[in-house]
Amino acid sequence: MAEHRSSIDIAATPETVFRYLVTDAGIIAWMGDWARVEPVPGGAFAVNIAGYGARGTFLEIDPPRRVTVSWGFEGSETLPPGSSTVSFELSPTRAGTRLEVVHTDLPEGDVPGHVEGWDHFLPRLAVAASGGTPTPDTWKPKT
Repeated sequence: MAEHRSSIDIAATPETVFRYLVTDAGIIAWMGDWARVEPVPGGAFAVNIAGYGARGTFLEIDPPRRVTVSWGFEGSETLPPGSSTVSFELSPTRAGTRLEVVHTDLPEGDVPGHVEGWDHFLPRLAVAASGGTPTPDTWKPKT
């Protein structure tokens, strides 16, 4: 299994960025077109992204420093719901927040698609959390 790390600086406080990771409206602002989340350990994490159902559970909630969820996709044989782990780690900076995303337990063949996805969605999070409106999202995975 593989791991992927991404990071981005966001011109918003950790408290603001945190809300974009743990609320339905916050998640939809930057990733997906539907979300139903219950941000407590063991609570549901469900987001529809470009026609794919990402599903898992919240594993850790440490406001405003860390959110960890299990992650996978409905109907996937290689990455079924809850089979990988995504951790969002937030650190305050002079300009706002440094967000690091650590995605572990990825099958090797699924890494390129997730790198592409995080590279697309994290800048959208930065725009939304800093008070902007991301452009309409027409992204589709290449696979």
